[in-house]
Amino acid sequence: MLTLLVFCLTSVNLAAAVFYSKDEAMKLAFGDDASVEMQSLFPTPEEVAQIEQLAKVKLESNLFSFYVGKKQDAVIGYAAIESHTVRTKPETLLVVLTPDGKLRNVYTLAFHEPPEYQPPERWMALLANHSIEELSLNKDIQGVAGATLSTRAAINSARKVLAIYQVLIQNKPH
Repeated sequence: MLTLLVFCLTSVNLAAAVFYSKDEAMKLAFGDDASVEMQSLFPTPEEVAQIEQLAKVKLESNLFSFYVGKKQDAVIGYAAIESHTVRTKPETLLVVLTPDGKLRNVYTLAFHEPPEYQPPERWMALLANHSIEELSLNKDIQGVAGATLSTRAAINSARKVLAIYQVLIQNKPH
């Protein structure tokens, strides 16, 4: 019985996977030769309400960190690292936007749920080039059998980052 308990506890940790460090994530988002600046964003209550309405997601925090990738002082894109609980364990995603705020990529940085619950990279690639209005599970983008909560979490993270960009970054001086 004790052996079974030890096996169960250790097998839970074996399922956890960290795919990229923060530095690797920034290179994934912007390339090796980009400079990266972090912006800390603190929305007002009115801006929080706007973000939640656009994203159709409740915000857990009033602090957001956006990373701005630049080459020769020109913005080449934006990125945000989003951590959330999928079912009972955390997932961390990198959401990358183009310089004009369109969704470019969503990458899984870490996934601690069982591997079969993780959406495949080819599904994550389907999110690219969608606007916030086009990101809805089973309407615009099909889910993945066995990974419904993970796919919903990825779409919610992408919608949240797009909404934050629209409310807090777009049309503001950089």
